[in-house]
Amino acid sequence: MVPLSYRQALDVLVGTGSQGIKAGLDRISALLAEVGDPHRGLRGVLVAGTNGKGSVAAMIDSACRAAGLGTVLLVKPHLVSYRERFIIDGRAIDEATFARMMDRLLPVMKAVEPRAGAPTQFEVLTALGVLVARQRNPDVVVCEVGLGGRLDSTNVLDLGVAVITNVALDHQDMLGDTVEQVAQEKAGIIKPGDDVVTGAGSPALAVIEARAAAVHPRRMLRLGVELEVTAESRGHDGIAAEVSYPGGALSLRVPLPGLFQAPNAAVAAGACVALRERGLPLSDDAIRRGFAAVSWPGRLEWLAGRPALLLDGAHNPAAVAQMVPAARELCGERPLCILFGAMRDKDAAGMLHHLRALGAPPVFTQAGTPRALPATELARLWGPGARAVADLPDAVLAARLLAGREGVVLVCGSIYLVGDVLQVLGRDRLGEAVAGSARR
Repeated sequence: MVPLSYRQALDVLVGTGSQGIKAGLDRISALLAEVGDPHRGLRGVLVAGTNGKGSVAAMIDSACRAAGLGTVLLVKPHLVSYRERFIIDGRAIDEATFARMMDRLLPVMKAVEPRAGAPTQFEVLTALGVLVARQRNPDVVVCEVGLGGRLDSTNVLDLGVAVITNVALDHQDMLGDTVEQVAQEKAGIIKPGDDVVTGAGSPALAVIEARAAAVHPRRMLRLGVELEVTAESRGHDGIAAEVSYPGGALSLRVPLPGLFQAPNAAVAAGACVALRERGLPLSDDAIRRGFAAVSWPGRLEWLAGRPALLLDGAHNPAAVAQMVPAARELCGERPLCILFGAMRDKDAAGMLHHLRALGAPPVFTQAGTPRALPATELARLWGPGARAVADLPDAVLAARLLAGREGVVLVCGSIYLVGDVLQVLGRDRLGEAVAGSARR
């Protein structure tokens, strides 16, 4: 049989999207069993939480690489290319590796379908990530959870360190209508013998503590209890943070803007300390150097120009509420225009409530996915002064004209919108030229 090309591998993966979202571990367990359970024995950090997962995962990965450790970073969603989800030693996998892994998985997908059902796209991506990790056999795997935790396909991983960044309302249709219910789902990643690190506060923390007590972790590091952080903003240069943990302290410089990155930095530092106590050579100096070098595109990412663009993937009210003061600080007195799009399953009204504090004119648009809420519906939610421009290139132009050459366009509401705007601009997370409008 002729091996799949990269384009053919993408076509197979995109075709699995018709399966939608299905909670549960049966299908991913069946997939991995067919290829010899390659997830068993992997070690590292599993990162759950409502917001900040990607930033925390990126900090941990960067610190581990600064220590000279081999890493595989598995994140989601991607901005432009599916390859962004599989990062080996700081670099996305190449097209040939992606195609080869997909080629290996395709017959397995067909084999498990009769008894376990057709795998979803996310389950296929999780299996691909596990295969990538097993082939590389790194010192550390850092894996970002997709949705929730307990029934998310990444929860087949027992890596040794479980992180829950924070808990807020999101995905209520899948996770529950209260913070406590959402916390219950996210706490499901905690396994016996884990080191548990969390930045969650009340009432979610009590739920996480109860889960931990039931499964007997090795230890817990809780922000505000065992972990403490103070920080100050350095504007476009990020934050300076002082983090203390049992037996030590760290002075950190993190080049990710926004004071909301302070608790993320504390949680990531706690995870690094936990990895060290599990035997990895991860010194304080490596943690400092790694955090100082971290990069996480699409999160308060500033693109210089006339006007400048400020890209942020905040996609729920809690994240937008934290982003707004940081955006105002970064923009200063420059004229501001908001370019906003959201998914149908998100609390768009809640996000818009917080964005009104910026006092900036909005242009509403939609990302190139059937999940996107129509621009006209977003404009209706905003009311007078709203502009709806469904075509994204036209919306980007309209927002730029409103901001003016000396202004700033704030792109927010959806990570998918941020990725599509990067395509319009001809940029992606991999630093490659982007051709065409299809997400790769």
